[in-house]
Formats: sequence, C-alpha cells, structure tokens
Amino acid sequence: MAIATAFTRQNETCITNRDHPDDGPGAPYLEDPGIVRRVSLSPGEARRVGLAAQGFDRDRPAGRPDIRHFRRVIDSLGLLQLDYVNVLMPAQFLVLWSRLGAYDRKRFERFVYGKREYTEQWAHEASIVPVSSWPLLEYRRKSHQMHKNNPLRQLRNRKAYLDTVLQEVQRNGALTANDVPPAPGPRRNPGDWHRSMPRWALEYHFARGALVVADRLPNFQRVYDLPERVLPEQHLGAKLAVADAQRELLRMAAGALGIATMRDLADYYRMSPRVAAPLVQDLVEEGALSPVAVDGWREDAYLATSARLPRKIHGVSLLSPFDPVVWFRPRAERLFEFHYRIEIYVPADKRRWGYYVLPFRVGDKIVGRVDLKADRKAGCLLVLNAHEEDSIDIDHCCKGLSEELHALKDWLGLDEVRVTEQNQFSRRLRESIG
Repeated sequence: MAIATAFTRQNETCITNRDHPDDGPGAPYLEDPGIVRRVSLSPGEARRVGLAAQGFDRDRPAGRPDIRHFRRVIDSLGLLQLDYVNVLMPAQFLVLWSRLGAYDRKRFERFVYGKREYTEQWAHEASIVPVSSWPLLEYRRKSHQMHKNNPLRQLRNRKAYLDTVLQEVQRNGALTANDVPPAPGPRRNPGDWHRSMPRWALEYHFARGALVVADRLPNFQRVYDLPERVLPEQHLGAKLAVADAQRELLRMAAGALGIATMRDLADYYRMSPRVAAPLVQDLVEEGALSPVAVDGWREDAYLATSARLPRKIHGVSLLSPFDPVVWFRPRAERLFEFHYRIEIYVPADKRRWGYYVLPFRVGDKIVGRVDLKADRKAGCLLVLNAHEEDSIDIDHCCKGLSEELHALKDWLGLDEVRVTEQNQFSRRLRESIG
C-alpha cells in the first residue's frame, strides 16, 4: 500500500496500518503551519516501510533467480557495495542472496559485466551501480578526496608513471595490474608499496573516471579499460550541475530506504549532511519526500513517495555486514534497536561477537547475530559463535536460523553446518540443526 504524501489536502485521509503488535494508537497527522501535514508512524511501521523499500516485503523467487531478479534488486537499491573479504562470501553476493535465495553467481557476474547495464563506481563505497548513475557521480570523480594516508595520494607526484599506465591501456586495451609495467626505481623489500604501484595507478585512474572496470577475473582481480570502450555513449556525454546530481542521488537514496532521516539519506551516497540538508528540503518542496514523525526518533525523518507499508514482513534472512539495511549503524540502532559494529579489524581477544558477524532477521526484527566462516577444505559452514538479542523466542529463532544456515550451506556447495558451542543459544542452535 502506498503511504500518503506530505502535501495532503484538507479533505484527504492518511493511509496507515495499525494492526501490527508494535503499532501504537497515536494520531495519523501532526499539524504543521501551511499546507504540509506530517504523518506519524510507530516504530513497527517505520521498520516495515524500511524493509519493504529494501525488497523484504517480497518472497524469494520460487524458481532459480534470473536476470530480471538481479536487475530488480540492484535498481531498487541503487547500488551494491563491493567488499571482497571472502571468509564466507564477498558482500555483494550475500546482499543478493538475502533477497533472492540460491542463485547462480557466475550468471550474475556475466550479467553485471557483460550486459553493460551496470558498472563499478565510488558511490557509497566502491559499488556496482547502474550505468545511468555515471553522470550523477561525475562530481565525485572530479573531487575525489584522498586521505593523507591513502597510497593514491602519493601518486599525485608520479605524473609520468600515471601517464605511462594510461597509455598502456589506450594502446593495448583492457588489462589488469599484472599487465602494467612496474614503476621505475629500486625495490626495497617484497612487501614494499612501490611494488604495488601498478595497481594503485589503475585505482587512481579509476577513482578519477579515466578508467572503468570492464570485468572481474575469477580471483576477483579487476580488468580496466577506457570508459568509451565500455559504457554507453549517452551516459558518457551527459552533463549535470552538481546540485542537480546530488539531489537525484538523494531521491534515489530515499527510494531505497523508504523512510530515513537526513543523515541516513546523506550517508547512502556518502554526501556531507551540510550539503544534503538544503537538497532534502528541495525534495520536500517538490513533493518527492514527506516529513514524517516516528515515535521515539529524535531526528526528523522523511518518507519517499514510493514507500510501501505492508501489513507484515515475512520470512528470515542473514544479512551481510555491508547490507544497506545495517551499513549505517545509527540507522540500524534507530530502526531495530540493534547495536552493530564490524570487528574484522579488532584484535581477536578484544572482539565481543566475532570476526565476520551477520545479523539475522526474522520478520521485521533483527533477532540475533552469527559469526560464520566457510571452511571450504573441510566442506563445512562453521558457526563460530551465535547470540540472540534480548526478549526473543529462542526456539523460534533457532528454527528459522537453522533452516537459513542449511540453505546457505547448500548455496555455497558445502556438506554440513557445524556449530561451536559457546553459549546456551549456540547449544540450542546445534540441537535445531541436528
């Protein structure tokens, strides 16, 4: 069901749905000066709106997902964040699996890198995006700010070498870092940054838009080429004012989030809140966003015109640490009362939850977190640790989680799920898995 927009006339009614356990009584409208009326939503309604925008109001496909499903997920999210930590499966593949279930990963990669409908760009972080986003991200490519500790920054003083690398691509076509001549000069040790300069030079040109990713090798290595050889001409030639591009990105973020604060919207495409704030107001004035009050939220929020409020969110899913549902931690805490941090870079003895921890969703709530590893040599999906959130039905949670772990095991081509017993929840989970 579509939710009423901000510019509701006097004689119209707001569409809400109050038959969910978390839905409070409350008035649907809060009066504001002028013609704008603010909708009031309960926390449960806000969660369902946010999850519906992310595609979790749909059942997973009954058959094998195809390119129509791939296209629907990427287009609705606007991007897939890339992360190649492979302790389980690279993040972008897990984001699709959470929404589609078992799919053919090779088919997905052929679709992304073969159809030329999508490309890699710096969006949230490095991401797969529709090629139509290329002109929207031009300002990012032109003003790509490099941290003082980023190796890319050091290349600014290596113009001759950068030119050499670009000329190699121009002359010889698409290539990888292994195909690029090394930088001149002595090599001090095997791990020297100097030895990785071909890769960093290609990354430098990629960040600036002089090169694009034409393909990925089976080992995930990027293959670079000139934009004009890879991207459709109509997108290459499109020019937009910076404010117009940023406003459109915020509109896309709103559609992907359903309901969001201004900080949520700004974070989606890594925009400064200071820059985003007046553009969000522009979208409100256009009627693309509706101001909304959510019970218990300290910040003002906004509802996208495309937002849906389903009566209930069904199903379960394990979520990648880089899934848009949880990647902005303040939003995850606000929507789900779920405090989440990635502990990959935390020393092992200081980790609270584990190395690669996936939140576990049941319906419209996040009810647990699971530290997973794919031990491919042993053919096992290892549950290194598992924890339930407060006030959940452990038996119900374990049943849903055990089914999801078996499905994940099968998709990864592993033989069994093995649980390390470290607490009561892990023991119950092991019993449920059998």
